[in-house]
Amino acid sequence: MASSDYSTALKHGIRSYQNALSKGFYPYLPALDDIISYTEISAQVSLGLMDIPLSKIIGTKTAGRTNAFSYDFMPLLSETSEFGHKWASLYDHQVDDGIRDPIVVYEFMNQFYVQEGNKRVSVMKYLGTYSILGTVTRLVPKRTEDKQNRLYYEFMDFYEVSKSYDICFTKEGSYKKLLKLMKKTEGEVWNDEDRLLFHSTCITFEEAFRKAHGEKLDLTVSDAFLIYAEIYGYEQMTNETEHEMLPALQKIWKEIMLADKGSQVELIQNPEESKSSILNRLIPSGGVAPESIKAAFIYTKTTKTSSWAYAHELGRMYIEQAFNGKIQTMAFDRADTDAEVDAAIEQAVALGCNLIFTTAPQMANQSLRSAIKHPKVRFYNCSVNLSYSSIHTYYARMYESKFLMGAIAAAVSKSDRLGYVADYPIYGTIANINAFALGARMINPYVKIYLEWANISGHDAKESLKQEGIVCISDSDMITPERASREYGLYAKNEDGSLENLATPIWHWGKFYELIINNICNGNTEADSQKGKKAVNYWWGMSADVIDVICSKDMPHGTHRLIEFLKTSIRAGSFQPFDGMIYSQNGIIQCKEGSRLEPEEIITMDWLAENVIGRIPEFEELTEEAQALLQLQGIKIDETNSDK
Repeated sequence: MASSDYSTALKHGIRSYQNALSKGFYPYLPALDDIISYTEISAQVSLGLMDIPLSKIIGTKTAGRTNAFSYDFMPLLSETSEFGHKWASLYDHQVDDGIRDPIVVYEFMNQFYVQEGNKRVSVMKYLGTYSILGTVTRLVPKRTEDKQNRLYYEFMDFYEVSKSYDICFTKEGSYKKLLKLMKKTEGEVWNDEDRLLFHSTCITFEEAFRKAHGEKLDLTVSDAFLIYAEIYGYEQMTNETEHEMLPALQKIWKEIMLADKGSQVELIQNPEESKSSILNRLIPSGGVAPESIKAAFIYTKTTKTSSWAYAHELGRMYIEQAFNGKIQTMAFDRADTDAEVDAAIEQAVALGCNLIFTTAPQMANQSLRSAIKHPKVRFYNCSVNLSYSSIHTYYARMYESKFLMGAIAAAVSKSDRLGYVADYPIYGTIANINAFALGARMINPYVKIYLEWANISGHDAKESLKQEGIVCISDSDMITPERASREYGLYAKNEDGSLENLATPIWHWGKFYELIINNICNGNTEADSQKGKKAVNYWWGMSADVIDVICSKDMPHGTHRLIEFLKTSIRAGSFQPFDGMIYSQNGIIQCKEGSRLEPEEIITMDWLAENVIGRIPEFEELTEEAQALLQLQGIKIDETNSDK
């Protein structure tokens, strides 16, 4: 039996060897000594005895045995050689009694190289075993700015708490994302039960991924594992068998394929032109009749307690009027958790809704799960920078309005110090802050923006600005109906305690929803045509009339003329707030003279402009609500850009 299996393994080895040569690859095992000869090693750490995933064992420590194996550890020496006899003997031993003697390996950059036990590894790989027992020594490279080096240092932080080699990500931030999905706090050490459960879940997923032919993709099984956990939840994964995981994996295969292509995102910056939109509403061509659309709007909190929900509710009522009652709509509030979002969506679907708007970024994951469950229902989530094709996202370029607000503030203020109260450090928010700062600096080159955050635990943002003597402040964009206050938009506090409203930015969600529905009715659906190919993000601004700025009638005439001119220029595309020389707080050039920032650079902005006094808060400083939102849409702070 062993000789015939060696013969089969040898054929695999020769085939692998020939395939590698035909593709111009090195056909043998790599030797660690050759690899590290070009690398500075800063430490050598004994990790002791552990189970090593065989997929991570890729070479030998020295060059002595490399030519005996193809690159995948299958044998290359003849069946009659001493090597062949020893391999066959090891095979029999494994089948009859099991190989118990640990191999000796070195780990470098999350991959393992064998010093003793190459044939044992070959036999176990041939048998398709998941892991092998080994004594491990880690070689730690000197820290550099190379991406692979940064990833490895992220892994070492993950290993410190998990003691697991089951996962190896290719994207920065993935280890932290996984820990959050596992509901682990930073630095929380896993217990034995955590490790065993994670280990078995990884084995189950890898087998399901293999049966789904995931090995044909460039995407690693670890990156696919994270996508699956994001969509279905880590807790659900731990309770699934391979037979349950495989069909669930197949349902999200379009998302897996999208990630394999690099998670391509189609950023739609302007609505498609609709020809004779009123006629098309009556006689759709390639689209659908308005009467066939039943739209649901899912809100966090309530329209009385949340200005955000209230703004979207105004949008819902607007489209009922805009379509003369032809489109049915319904609203569901208090969807503050995944379970509540799921319940609201299921109720909407049961009531016949075929178009669902989930109006907050924290609803994105559940929206995605529901979209996979209900493929005939169109889902739109109000967020930006998501890379899934099963749902489509929409958001406004509010930074255009904030730029104008900054210009107004600097024009009417008697002080060089302005205040800005921000909510959450998520995608888009930093661009709003910086646009306000740049707009103010355009009018007054000496102006400083004092930044405060409304969602830091135990911190009163407005009181801090008061202590600084700041009287002209940019605050929340809308009134909360239940807590009506004049402290919204841009306002100034007078010495007598009175308050003067100067301007406010407008989110015209009704117009946004009307344009999306018009596209559906007219058949202009980028979302449908790109499903499974690209993620579609609608990112519209002043040119689509979905945002604006309303100014006080008491604004000086010259300032009013200037703002109208800037509005017209932004709408026409002849002026861009993030254009020309822009420095961040620590003096780094973020945009050069004669250039302008690209949309992706604006969306993912992680730095503050040089005239901003303040910083981006740490995760631990924020309220629970803010932390939950940051886990999904939080920016990745670049430490080289932060103000030290």
